[in-house]
Amino acid sequence: MISSDDSPQASPALTPTDYLKRILTARVYEVAQETPLDAAHHLSARLGARVLLKREDLQPVFSFKLRGAYNCMAQLDYSARERGVIAASAGNHAQGVALAAQRLGCRAVIVMPVTTPQVKIDAVQHRGAEVILQGDSYSEAYEYALALQAAQHLTFVHPFDDPNVIAGQGTIGMELLRQNTGRLDAIFIAIGGGGLAAGVATYVKQLRPDIKIIGVQTTDSDAMARSIAAGKIVELTEVGLFSDGTAVKRVGNETLRLCSAHLDEIILVDTDAVCAAIKDVFQETRSILEPAGALAIAGLKAWVERERAARNRALDGTGAESAVLIAIACGANMNFDRLRFVSERAEIGERREAVYAVTIPEERGSFRRFCATVGAHPITEFNYRIADARVAHIFIGVSVADHDEARTIAEGFERQGFATIDLSNDELAKLHLRHLVGGRSSLANDELLYRFEFPERPGALMRFLNAMNPAWNISLFHYRNHGADPGRVLVGIQVPDADKAEFEAFLHVMGYPYTDESAHPAYRLFLA
Repeated sequence: MISSDDSPQASPALTPTDYLKRILTARVYEVAQETPLDAAHHLSARLGARVLLKREDLQPVFSFKLRGAYNCMAQLDYSARERGVIAASAGNHAQGVALAAQRLGCRAVIVMPVTTPQVKIDAVQHRGAEVILQGDSYSEAYEYALALQAAQHLTFVHPFDDPNVIAGQGTIGMELLRQNTGRLDAIFIAIGGGGLAAGVATYVKQLRPDIKIIGVQTTDSDAMARSIAAGKIVELTEVGLFSDGTAVKRVGNETLRLCSAHLDEIILVDTDAVCAAIKDVFQETRSILEPAGALAIAGLKAWVERERAARNRALDGTGAESAVLIAIACGANMNFDRLRFVSERAEIGERREAVYAVTIPEERGSFRRFCATVGAHPITEFNYRIADARVAHIFIGVSVADHDEARTIAEGFERQGFATIDLSNDELAKLHLRHLVGGRSSLANDELLYRFEFPERPGALMRFLNAMNPAWNISLFHYRNHGADPGRVLVGIQVPDADKAEFEAFLHVMGYPYTDESAHPAYRLFLA
């Protein structure tokens, strides 16, 4: 148990041998299962390394956290359990505590941040635990839980900074070495407070010190990386909440001690890289990890890219044997509402989508010339609204194979005389500006607004443009690729009254399904 001063233990620090014994005797298998170590064939082929996924997302609570929670609670004495337990958690530890309390027959109170996905709140309540929402992050929920612990004389079950919790998580390391007895170059582990990394690293380094243990954090929740670098606990003032399972402002004393001693390094990744990793695992397994659950995979990919750039023979396939890498897929409690965001950002995170702001002359034919420059590259997004009599500013997303192709496309725009800004790594553009292109325009005279369904194939837009009367001007254009559906396109076209009959004939000849939205109230309010 830990006390409210955040010290994991009053006795002398546990040695690696002490932890080895605790891990070997941990009582996790009364509720947890030994999860499989699955080959990730697609990732392996793409990265030039043998990639294995430790599937902790397949646990009964869809996360590794029940290992540490149950091991800690099962070893409490009767009086401590009889008083009831309390925990602070962003969700997965909460489910572990709730399941343990249900099995052990004791009261459980869980304080969760208000930002916790509803799927995790529902799962905890389903297990019979009492849920209190407090604070915007784990750290704020933790402070409230400590106050409630003192007021109600409950027993605190820490999510990471407790030796028995750490030992419970360490059983994953025990399984890994049993499941993979041959070559193993590195293990990648997500880090929030550090309990999982501390347990796995401490165990593995006692038996296989040659294996690299690499922690992974997001760039906006890197308390462990900063603390190790400083040699003391560094508390963050703010943390990013996308990867809510690792959104920890302050790591533990014990987890910092163990991670400092046993981790080889920590890699930082951004939100887009995590989204791409979620997609990677879905393509491999048809399972959807939560952001924290995919963090290790994102780190593995970043590490491989770095090592390949350093001409690592084992990774590029020219060595005698490819590197063997394990990533712990540590959780799958994904909030369904986040999937749209993940889908949009995954292609950028994988460098499969490039986003540009391109300026072209506001003159007849320049729009067609711009589209011809894009050529056969699949367009993922296209936003334009007439705003200036001299130039047109276009926001466009293009599907690319890699960063080199993105640069080639930008150079093609520039050769045509189109000023181009690559926004692929611009957070403001990706998160907000792509949705704000447009507005009212005093230049949009005689504008008609139509929704079209274009065939989702290269050349559909050029066919549309070539069939138009060159005297008609496109004043608004919006398109976003949504997968296998027909391309849904919103187009504003300036058509004089005298050309209305010709425009009706154009619609008929095109044959694309369409809807006239010129009288739509939202259009009249915001765009007309």
